[in-house]
Amino acid sequence: MKFVKIKKEEGIATAVLSRGKVNALNETVIDELTDGFRRLAEDGDTRAVILTGEGKFFTFGFDIPEFLQYPRESFVRYLTKFTDLYTDIFLFPKPVIAALNGHTIAGGCMLAISCDYRLMVPGKAKISLNEINFGSSLFAGSVEMMKFWVGTRYAERAVCTGEMYGADEALRMGLIDQIVSPEELYAEANKVARYYSGKDGAAFRSIKYLVRKSLADDFMGKERESISEFVDIWYSENTWKNLQDKVIHG
Repeated sequence: MKFVKIKKEEGIATAVLSRGKVNALNETVIDELTDGFRRLAEDGDTRAVILTGEGKFFTFGFDIPEFLQYPRESFVRYLTKFTDLYTDIFLFPKPVIAALNGHTIAGGCMLAISCDYRLMVPGKAKISLNEINFGSSLFAGSVEMMKFWVGTRYAERAVCTGEMYGADEALRMGLIDQIVSPEELYAEANKVARYYSGKDGAAFRSIKYLVRKSLADDFMGKERESISEFVDIWYSENTWKNLQDKVIHG
């Protein structure tokens, strides 16, 4: 794989996003993650998965400069793959631990909240569904997963303001589960993964499915419509200008 590194050690697989400084998400990254998670789901030796990023970013979200070059139908294809991926992770039959090593923004936050447990480093790192700040919408699944973890009140505030949360605030609202120093992040994530993987695998899979399947069925039924609306807003004059300005000025 070009942008996703997967290693396995004593039943724990670690998938590392490795694409430039900010680990920006593009179609190749999503294809590699999708393939990796599907293989790990079928691998009898893998009992849990850690998802993390290389460097000082988990991921800053979509590669906007690249997607500004996409025609509408290609962007729909990408978004369908992306939402399918976070749904697969949300329903993944084994524990998935997110080790958030830095900024976890927009699409990166969506991947994080599809996982079962989130550890985050303190300091400057932020986590947010901040799409509204550049005039973009969200997806049905991303909103429902946010509500699943933090409740409707906090979720509405988060997605309607685009507020960027540091680790302390994210922990208070239930968006993350633990704050860990950068030096201890992987070791602690591994500890959590081993705790979860010590449970009976068949029972874990069954219970996770019981807790989440009805919610996933609901948002999957709305996902195509939400993608269509997302794309309409993305290609609107105002949002397109905001996106171009973001690329030019950062």
